[in-house]
Formats: sequence, C-alpha cells, structure tokens
Amino acid sequence: MTIFDDIQSSISRLAEEAGSSVVGIGQRWGAGSGIVLGEGKVLTNAHNVRGNNVTVTFADGRTAEGTVAGRDIDGDLAVIETDTGQAPALTWATDAPAIGLPVFALSNPGGRGLRVTFGTVSGIDRSFRGPRGMRITGSLEHTSPLLPGSSGGPVLDASGHLLGINTNRLGEGFYLAIPADEALRGRIDALGRGESVRPAKLGVTIMPGHVARRMRRAVGLPDAEGLLIRDVAEDSPAARADLASGDLIVTVAGEPVRHVDDLFGALRTAAPGATLEMTVLRGTDERTIQVTLGQPEADA
Repeated sequence: MTIFDDIQSSISRLAEEAGSSVVGIGQRWGAGSGIVLGEGKVLTNAHNVRGNNVTVTFADGRTAEGTVAGRDIDGDLAVIETDTGQAPALTWATDAPAIGLPVFALSNPGGRGLRVTFGTVSGIDRSFRGPRGMRITGSLEHTSPLLPGSSGGPVLDASGHLLGINTNRLGEGFYLAIPADEALRGRIDALGRGESVRPAKLGVTIMPGHVARRMRRAVGLPDAEGLLIRDVAEDSPAARADLASGDLIVTVAGEPVRHVDDLFGALRTAAPGATLEMTVLRGTDERTIQVTLGQPEADA
C-alpha cells in the first residue's frame, strides 16, 4: 500500500466520519463553512455572518435558519444557535500540532457540498489580521488547499480530531487556522452564552506609520512616530472630539502609538463610554484631545 493509498483512505474515512459535522454558512454571496459544536450550536468565522440571521446547510442537504448567539469580530469567531438535528460534534485534539503533521481541511462552502483536502502543518504560532485589522496571534499554518467559502471549516488530524478553524488564505498555497485549544474553548463557550465581544468604537480609518512618515515628508512636515488618520466617520466619537483627517495620533492614554496594534490594544481594554486622552499632531501643532468612546454597533 503506497502513501497515496493511505491519503486516499484517510480522506474517504474522514469524509464519512467527520463530514456530517461540517456545515455550510449562508447562501450565494458571503458564503462560508462552519462546524457543529454540540446540540443547537454551530461555530464559524465572524466574517461569514452578515446581520443576526443566517442560513445553515447540513451535510445531508437540510437547511435551517439560525441566529447569532455571540460574535467576536476582532477574533473572527461567531457562534450560531440553530437546529443541528442529529449532526454530531467533532472531537477536539488533545496535543498541539507540530510542523510536518499531516492534516485534512474540510469545508462545505455555502452549503454547496463537502470538500476534503490534504496537506501538512507548515508553521505554528503565526499571526494575521482580523476583519477590522486587529492582529490574531498563535495561528496554525498549513498547506491543505481551500476553496473560497471554506473559512470556518475545520482542520483535522488523521484521527479526525479538531486542530483548528480555517480562517485566512495567505496565498501561494498556505492557509491559517485559529488553533483549537483551551483558549478557544473558553471564548466560544462565552459566545455561546451570548457574551459577544464588542470593543469600544472610535470611528477612524488609519494609515500605518511608514505611510504617515512618507506623506508628512511629501508636504514638508518633520518625521514623527504615529498613526495617520485617513478618514473620520460622521457623527462618530472621533468626529465629536474634533479629530480630523490628516491628524497624526502620537499617544493614547499616555502610551506611544507606533503600530496599529497599539491603538487596538487601547480600544480593546477601554469600556464603551470611557474617555481616552489622545495626543495628536495637526501639522506641527501638538494637541491633547479627550475622546469619549462610543458604544459598538449591536448585532443586527
């Protein structure tokens, strides 16, 4: 029996044994995949969900309407409440995967049918940007090919144990998954209880530091470390605090802001309605601005 026979046998077995735990999320545009967590609960990526209602398609072709129990946009996770019928939950792996481990990616893009592909773990503790740009760390990198709409589906080991949730395509044949560890268990348990993670809202679009330096030089301004505001949303906390396009955010809450992660960190730890002190440069004029953070948008 050759190695290819072994791979084929594993793909067939996992399709039969684990395929019923993989679901399609949405229909037509915005389609993704997901996994059954347990009775009445499905896990997917937050970027697969538009609004509070979603169609879930099971392996046998049955569809059910679901509602979002909780979501973490920055962590790119959402738990959906729906009638899971007899669909079983996947068993979680107990050991952390190592580079070179054979893995299998399963998906059901928008309910268009089960896909199973083979690859290996190519990297661990990788990072990527979530839907709003926040860095997600500790990710699993693998080479199992994924079609569009595969995000939210599982990465399994040869025994069918859950290693991670596919979420990001790196290109050139590499993909990232959120690892199925105890930290993820805790997060999805909270989301399943309706405890959505809703960071405080500022209301700006920013440019990274290297772009800010280049643009300041182009108009004859001195170099300065910070994040350049490209746009300010109307009627946002930033607009009400008189922040403006072209302002350079230098510090937040007394801490220097050199990278977008510095700003995300300040916003994630601040409660909606809290006031943050920000130092900005408007041209060469340094200003201290008090920003009262807004409530995040509710699921709708």
